[in-house]
Amino acid sequence: MTTVAADPPVQTGRKTAQVHVQRFGAFLTGMIMPNLPAFVAWGLITSLFISAGWTPNGILGGFGNADLIGWQGAATALATAEDGTTFPQYLGLVGPMITYLLPLLIANQGGRMVYGERGGVVASIACMGVVVGSTVPMFLGAMIVGPLAAWLMKKVDSIWDGKIRPGFEMLVNMYSAGIVGMGLAIGAFFGIAPVVTKFSEILGNGVQSLADANLLPLMSIIVEPAKVLFLNNAIGNGVLVPLGIQQTIDSGRSLLFLVEANPGPGLGLLLAYTFFGIGASKASAPGAAIIQFFGGIHEVYFPFVLMKPALIVGLIAGGATGVATNQLFGSGLVAPASPGSIIAVLAQTERSSYFGVILSVVLSGVVSFLICGVILRASRSRDLAAGADGGLAEAIAQTEANKGKKSDALGRLAPATAGAATTATAVLSRPIHSIVFACDAGMGSSAMGASVLRSKLKKAGVTDVTVVNLAVANLHDDADIVISQRELTDRARRQAPTSEHLSVDNFMNSPVYDTVVERVVASHEQGGTA
Repeated sequence: MTTVAADPPVQTGRKTAQVHVQRFGAFLTGMIMPNLPAFVAWGLITSLFISAGWTPNGILGGFGNADLIGWQGAATALATAEDGTTFPQYLGLVGPMITYLLPLLIANQGGRMVYGERGGVVASIACMGVVVGSTVPMFLGAMIVGPLAAWLMKKVDSIWDGKIRPGFEMLVNMYSAGIVGMGLAIGAFFGIAPVVTKFSEILGNGVQSLADANLLPLMSIIVEPAKVLFLNNAIGNGVLVPLGIQQTIDSGRSLLFLVEANPGPGLGLLLAYTFFGIGASKASAPGAAIIQFFGGIHEVYFPFVLMKPALIVGLIAGGATGVATNQLFGSGLVAPASPGSIIAVLAQTERSSYFGVILSVVLSGVVSFLICGVILRASRSRDLAAGADGGLAEAIAQTEANKGKKSDALGRLAPATAGAATTATAVLSRPIHSIVFACDAGMGSSAMGASVLRSKLKKAGVTDVTVVNLAVANLHDDADIVISQRELTDRARRQAPTSEHLSVDNFMNSPVYDTVVERVVASHEQGGTA
């Protein structure tokens, strides 16, 4: 059973292309986001223990003569001294983690997204081919090989699906995956690794050319509008993060991690609304600024841009100012800062880069505030005369439509009575025990929506209902109710065809939740459960 407020609009070619880019970016994000703790750990280890770190340690950082340090039992490799002699040097944690652990985690996650655990295992095997087949970290290679290997394994399994004689299933399953994984690892070693290495070199040379010509700030012309349209994941996770990690290995830091993670431009825009906005937008801006700057959820400022598209000029100028500042001072981060919170940014800042990084955030915020403030002031009288409130609710709905999923953070900005889809009140014939919030990545907005509903159910005295959040791609057809954003309902329905589907426009403040609580209570009473 599927309940939706209205038929989705027919997508134009432009809209379809945007959706495809969003889905591609969401898929890349789905491979990166679950593994961010590993990136954080690697970044902290790097900033602490490398030779230029806060507490240099040759054993953990991977430098120094193992014979002189004297710690026995740790892995070492021969290194060449300045005089040409060789000595045993500790491998440490930094190098193996960036070379092996992180790419394998990405490939495994990509494989799981395509074909579950079996896909993840085969993806990891294949990923070893690109990892050892190149001299650069294979993040791009892992993003390509992981899903591809899982997809191929899925196709191979379909060949003899239902044709294996009883008793031989385990033998066929184990050896088919092992043989396919072996073949893919060899193919990736000779076929994919050289291509990805060359592609990485081309991208790196392109970025270096921009840096040499002092044109890196121009990246903000692409990145800032892409963020508002939720097209930035393909750029960030597909290009900037892999290149940034390569720069970190070469120079110990990279400003590419701050191109889209810098919280300054968004803060400047929201402060401009705080002082010069009107109506609901002015009232919502201070809270949004706290969420954006400290929580790192940048999407909360996107509706404010959609209300006045001219404000994108302020964001571009602010972002470019931040990039230029980091380029001028040679400052950067040692690892991706995600979410884009000032706390995450400072935690991943390279030891000698604090002044430049902090200054880049401050200056980008100031520039964004000044330009956005001028634009808002210029239209303030006209907006007041028209009795407009800035159209915040409509802008939030448009932002969520652009995102392709619900956002709990955006829900905090909207009026509590706005943005709900009309839903039927028919009660299921069985008690409701499982409710799933579904979004693209299975994090962030859907997690907040699930938290809101859990709180409402708890207040209603309902304790035996499971409320979880998942990525649409990970939905299983065992949930009683699936709640998703309108634009994602069709995809969610294909993943869970027998579940009841509810579409909402606002994950945080949807009146649908009260209806769901009433239905849960009623279904339990009818089913004879408490």
